[in-house]
This record gives sequence, structure tokens and C-alpha cells, in this order.
Amino acid sequence: MFNIFKKKQIVATEANAPKHIAFICDGNRRWAENRGLPPLMGHQAGIANFETLVDWYMKRGVTTITFFVFSTENWSRSKDEVDFLMELFYEEMKKNLKNALEKNLRYRIIGTREKLPKKLANICNKLEEESAENTGGTVVFALNYGGQQEIVDAVNMAIANGEPVTRETFETYLDTGDLLPIDLMVRTSNESRISNFLLWKLAYAELLFIPEHWPELVKSEKLWQFTLDEFAKRNRRFGGGKKANYTGKKK
Repeated sequence: MFNIFKKKQIVATEANAPKHIAFICDGNRRWAENRGLPPLMGHQAGIANFETLVDWYMKRGVTTITFFVFSTENWSRSKDEVDFLMELFYEEMKKNLKNALEKNLRYRIIGTREKLPKKLANICNKLEEESAENTGGTVVFALNYGGQQEIVDAVNMAIANGEPVTRETFETYLDTGDLLPIDLMVRTSNESRISNFLLWKLAYAELLFIPEHWPELVKSEKLWQFTLDEFAKRNRRFGGGKKANYTGKKK
């Protein structure tokens, strides 16, 4: 006898995958401390395997992936930790110069570069410039980024332009204006907040908070699949009365 109350299994497919998925990469230090390792080793583990993660998601229909790796508030950490992270980011950007060429990926580094070490700022510029015309997908690093500051800067640019703005024209002043809206935001390490991250782009995002620390997620295909399966279950209405797809158009 069939159980009429049994829920239909929703399977993640390329058609129902989020087009833009964003990660708040939290818990590197806690991951290391739980294993009796120096906290800086957590950061090293957390930045490993980005390329494999990107390849996996893009093969399943995701076109934009954003990683929140360093906020405008993270400068308050110890000098040793900040210096270590800046060097780590520099090496990652160098590696991505090769990826951009081999995999036709476009890279964007959002956030202000004023406080970044000169060599890191320069390689961020080079990575963006050399990958600007690539069409195989977009990878975004939020580095020295703060969502409120991005909006304030955009407001000041709009004022300086001297003309009223609409929602669409205001978005062109944002550092993230060329990016798709976020469909799914994932935060690791059992933290349930958005921490000043991509405030404008998160307007209708689905939020997913998981207990695993970032170094666990970045290497776990099982967790990657879980994020897509969870997104496929969400009923996205965008304020309307019927289920809508990621473009906001009613089905």
C-alpha cells in the first residue's frame, strides 16, 4: 500500500542548482585547535583544495562561486596571523593565474585593496585583468571586504554622479554590481549570522549553516552534495505566492 503522506524525494540536478553559491569560510582556527595543531595550520588547510571544489560545483550547474576569506574587521587579529594570511592569499592568487588560463575562469577580488600588501594588491589586479574575458565561470574572493562599506561607497559615488538612482542603476555602483544575485549562502563552523557579507546580493539568498569547520567542507564531496541537495528542497517564492526559480520568474 502506498503512503500518500510520504514526501517526494527532490534530487539535486544541474537545472535546479544555485547559479551563485557563496561561502563564509569559518572555523579554520577551531579546526586546528581541535586537532592540537597551531591555529595557522587551520588557515593552510582551509585554503587547500579550492580548485577541486570549484571544478566540482561548476560541473553541476553553478556558474559563480564566492569565498569570504578576509573581512575588513579581520585586521584586528594578531600581526603574525594577518601576515601569514596575506602571504597565503598571495600564493593562492598566483596559483589562480594558471587556473584562469587553463580553465577559462574569470576571477574577481572584491573589497578595498588599500591596506593589502603591495605585492598582493598587484597580483589581484593582474588576476582580474588577465581573466576578464574568460567565460567558463566566475570565482570571487572577498578579501578585505565589508558589505556595509561597499554600500556606503556606492551611495557616495551615486551622489557624486548627481542623478537619482533606481535599484538597477544603484547596483552598477557596487563593487559586486556585475555579479549574479546569491542563490545559496553557506556558512561553516556552526555560526548562524551573515557577518557583513554581501548584504545587497544576499537579498533573496537561501541561507545554510552547518556545524562542520571550513577545512572539513573544502575537502568533502559529501558536504558539497549536501549543499546542493538542501538547496533543491527550498521553496523559493521571492515574495510571491507560488514557487519561483532562481531567476525570480514564477513557474
